[in-house]
Amino acid sequence: MNILLIGSGGREHAFAYKLSESKNCDKLFIMPGNPGTAQHGTNVPINPNDFLLVGKFCIDTEIDLVIVGPEEPLVKGLRNHFDADEKLKQISFVGPDKKGAQLEGSKDFSKAFMKKYEIPTAAYETFTLKNIKSGIGYIKSHSLPVVIKADGLAAGKGVLICETNEDAAKEFEAMIRERKFGDASSKVVVEEFLKGIELSVFVLSDGTNYKILPSAKDYKRIGEGDTGLNTGGMGAVSPVPFADKIFIKKVEERIIRPTISGLKNEGIHYVGFIFIGLMKVGDDPIVIEYNCRMGDPETEVVLPLIKSDFAELMKKCADGKLNECELQIDERTAATVMLVSKGYPGDYEKGKKMSGSDQCENSILFHAGTKLNDNNELVTNGGRVMAITSFGNDIKEAVSQSLKNAEKISFEGKYFRRDIGYEFF
Repeated sequence: MNILLIGSGGREHAFAYKLSESKNCDKLFIMPGNPGTAQHGTNVPINPNDFLLVGKFCIDTEIDLVIVGPEEPLVKGLRNHFDADEKLKQISFVGPDKKGAQLEGSKDFSKAFMKKYEIPTAAYETFTLKNIKSGIGYIKSHSLPVVIKADGLAAGKGVLICETNEDAAKEFEAMIRERKFGDASSKVVVEEFLKGIELSVFVLSDGTNYKILPSAKDYKRIGEGDTGLNTGGMGAVSPVPFADKIFIKKVEERIIRPTISGLKNEGIHYVGFIFIGLMKVGDDPIVIEYNCRMGDPETEVVLPLIKSDFAELMKKCADGKLNECELQIDERTAATVMLVSKGYPGDYEKGKKMSGSDQCENSILFHAGTKLNDNNELVTNGGRVMAITSFGNDIKEAVSQSLKNAEKISFEGKYFRRDIGYEFF
């Protein structure tokens, strides 16, 4: 097969790494890709949101399978563009259509969906400029902490946990009146705070059949001990020790099955990944959010544990034949440590020369924010720069190996957390 993978981050490098291992992958193209994905295929400098150019490339290059990594092209309707064209709709495609992607693209849509299909989630109300006064009154009498969420995509920054009613009301007004997150916060969801421990469960569905992938836990805060500002993710571990067979069975029965059947009932033929962000409250799973794609950096620990032919798995999913695949999972543990730029998640500089990658052993290096400069030198090109993934017999062993290699890679201002997985040591 000729495969087009869309995206440019650490998640897509992990996809490219797995796809290139497959005997079913003849040519792999990554759009636009990064220096890491270029190790496994051919990078294509096309903006994935330019649907006409994406389609033309697929026809010209005789692409057999398209896999979409990030959420933005899905929320904007890339699959719909393919489905509406006689030639493009013949190409196998992994990723939901615009309506299915609303599970991530609209917090209000996903909360209403969960309420309708009795999927356990936090209590909530939704407000806009029209009923902003009611929203302020609701927030001022809300129990604390209170969670304020921009309805649309806000680059992972649209969720705020407020410790006082006054701060919550202030942030609420900033989102709606001052358009803090642009159109994404023209509608705001106010939600009860759930106390527990977070984890993620990933599901691959062909619209009818599904496979449950290994669970993962990521670490969002910049500081050790889960302190400081939220980031896109400073590391992850998989599988999660407390997500045993009994817990995952609860997730399947109470969340996964109702989600798949609910999507079908809504007339949504959902083909692709469903990221289920969960809170374990007591012994029960409660949904925090859905995403319409794999997480990052969770992908960097989940995909390396999949032993099945990944290209075949993707093709069967796209063609509605996921039931014909056996999902084989490595019994080891995986852990990833993310190297980030100085100043992240605030302002940071790019273009810092990198070295030491060639000294790393017994880990997989996934490029997240890197590029080659005019002198063909590897330099930083983002806040999150590189994910270092290692295997181990337990989390401590896997994390320890990643930390050894994190020390070997150098660039000005490098920072990483040394306590990924700390609560499981």
